[in-house]
Formats: sequence, C-alpha cells, structure tokens
Amino acid sequence: MQFEYKTKGTCSQYINFEIEDGKLKNVQYIGGCNGNLKGISSLVEGMDVDEVIARLEGTTCGMKDTSCPDQLATALTQAKEKL
Repeated sequence: MQFEYKTKGTCSQYINFEIEDGKLKNVQYIGGCNGNLKGISSLVEGMDVDEVIARLEGTTCGMKDTSCPDQLATALTQAKEKL
C-alpha cells in the first residue's frame, strides 16, 4: 500500500513510501538534505516497519524537536493505523 506523509518541522516537505507485508519499500523524501535522505531511504529499504519506528523515533535535528528520520517514524506509525 502506498502512502504520502506531509512532514512537520523539517526541511523535507513530504515522504512517500510503500508498506508491503509489514516491510518498508520505496522511501522517497521530497525536499531536505538530498544525500542524507537518500542514505536513510536506502538503509531502511526492506526493513520491518516496527523496527524502523523503534530505531528512528525521537531523533532530533539541531535544536528542533524532530528530524527527517523522526518524521518517517511518525509517518509509519500513522500508516500502520490505516492498514
């Protein structure tokens, strides 16, 4: 199932991703730090959604209360509620 999440409090604007059989696929950030976000997307490809949430939730960026990885965890938590 495909999802699009509008981020809050980060340089990235959206995160597009798919969840298939509990695994995360095709993560794409729109906006933000291109290289870092491509790296995150590559690292989480094929991982169990719950593991991604556990690893990324609560990650901050500088003085911000959130980050692009934290926003992915939030997006995945919300997506799980729709599955």
